Amino acid sequence: MAVTMADISKLRKMSGAGMMDCKKALEEAGGDFDKAMEIIRKKGQAVAAKRSDREAAEGCVLAASKEDFAAIVALKCETDFVAKNGEFVSLTQSILDVAMDKKPATKEELLAAPLADGRAIQDHITDRIGVTGEKMELGFYEFVNGAAAVSYIHPGNKLATIVAFSGAIENQAARDVAMQVAAMNPVAVKADEVDQKIVDSEMEIARDKARQAGKPENLLDRIAEGALQKYYKENTLLQQDFVKDSKITIAQYLQSQSKELTVTAFKRVTLNVE
Repeated sequence: MAVTMADISKLRKMSGAGMMDCKKALEEAGGDFDKAMEIIRKKGQAVAAKRSDREAAEGCVLAASKEDFAAIVALKCETDFVAKNGEFVSLTQSILDVAMDKKPATKEELLAAPLADGRAIQDHITDRIGVTGEKMELGFYEFVNGAAAVSYIHPGNKLATIVAFSGAIENQAARDVAMQVAAMNPVAVKADEVDQKIVDSEMEIARDKARQAGKPENLLDRIAEGALQKYYKENTLLQQDFVKDSKITIAQYLQSQSKELTVTAFKRVTLNVE
């Protein structure tokens, strides 16, 4: 049977595939839309298998928060051209919407969760691979819980942060802290949460520098401890100088909002080269 432009347009709207792909699928399926959709999906699976070893370094990073929960998702692809495509951004938003609604515990649970049509998120990603011909993957899914939570998306959809707090906080103050995380990239909320491997590495680097500078061996640990405290000041969120007012730390800024207020967790996801 002859394939009409109306049929092609209908399938394109259903699948998001290109006009020629829709025309070929309908011709192969004899005009059967269900079979045509299956042909397009199989194409996506085939392309995904062929491009599995490619690097997906671009993509779209989105975040959202509601009351005590915030989440980030990053859908990755190969090129900035695809990353900025409206349908790609829309798919990322749909994945984030599911994350906010279902609050899955892992990325794998999120990938298995259904979108509105009942099909799993992973299947929709595979479909988009067939449409664009690029490798795609859900690169990140992060979330935080707290008495209050906030999200921040940096312009360009390549960097986002989420922060959880110990108590209620005014929206602008919460956003300020989320922007601090985006700008200053802390490694932990406070000193005792810094990974021990990082602590050991910083201490050893400081000892080596002091040794090369001719400092006495018996003073190396004390010098290294001083260097470590400087590292904490620069790299732990609560000790960092507030970017909007360097006279105070983030801890002091939060205490100006409420005496007991603090950050309990944060996540930062970026696709930018830093």
